[in-house]
Amino acid sequence: MEKIEFKITINATAKKVWEVLFGAITYPKWTAVFAEGSQVKTDWQKGSTALFHDSKGDGMVAIIEENIPDKYMSIKQIGEIMDGKQKLHDWGESLENYTLNEKDGKTELIIDMGINKEWLEYFEKTWPKALDKVKELAEKPDDHIET
Repeated sequence: MEKIEFKITINATAKKVWEVLFGAITYPKWTAVFAEGSQVKTDWQKGSTALFHDSKGDGMVAIIEENIPDKYMSIKQIGEIMDGKQKLHDWGESLENYTLNEKDGKTELIIDMGINKEWLEYFEKTWPKALDKVKELAEKPDDHIET
């Protein structure tokens, strides 16, 4: 298992960044960088299942390990969805963690992950693009983001 980390500073409150990351309208916008037509089915509550799908319905199965609003989200990948069927795996510490640290109206967003080595190059290329999209959405002058 490889450990990777990405950081970005966003000129927005942690609340707004959180809404962009996990809002029903904005989540598909920034995650399209990973998979066009990206969607998630979850309530984001600790212990809940999360089903991440691309436009073909393939994707990942995860459990929300922790949810501290506007501060920290931890998602544990536990399986995949292929051709409409779920296949669970024991990937160990395959966690995707979102940490938000706000200071003076700016938020440092830190993503850290434990991933299989075969995915390292993909995520090293893709996460920076995804974070740029989160920044773009969060820094829009809109006073309200639909969630």
